[in-house]
Amino acid sequence: MKTTIISIFIVVILIGGTIFLTRGNSNLSNDINNVNIVDGKQVIEINAKGGYSPRITTAKAGIPTVIKMKTNGSFDCSSALVIPSLDYRNNLPLSGETLIDVPAQKAGTKLQGLCAMGMYNF
Repeated sequence: MKTTIISIFIVVILIGGTIFLTRGNSNLSNDINNVNIVDGKQVIEINAKGGYSPRITTAKAGIPTVIKMKTNGSFDCSSALVIPSLDYRNNLPLSGETLIDVPAQKAGTKLQGLCAMGMYNF
């Protein structure tokens, strides 16, 4: 009887662990519409808390762009933002929005933002 209960407990733990490890990561989704055109500028919204969401954004080339970084109780390293190709380095507020101007980019350009430790990126 005791070994049956232990066996059932182990099976439940294994199934739960498998579900947890194999569930989809919504941060990798490209289906999120986080790009809008406002007053002739492209605005990209990215949330910073426990990483960056969404991690992948497709934007139009040749349009001045603003990255709107949104934080809400962000105590982790995602609040220390670095965008090397823009020579941008800044600590985001604990909660709020930070606007980052990005000049018009050529088609195919990839901008990468990451936390100061390099653990999280977009």
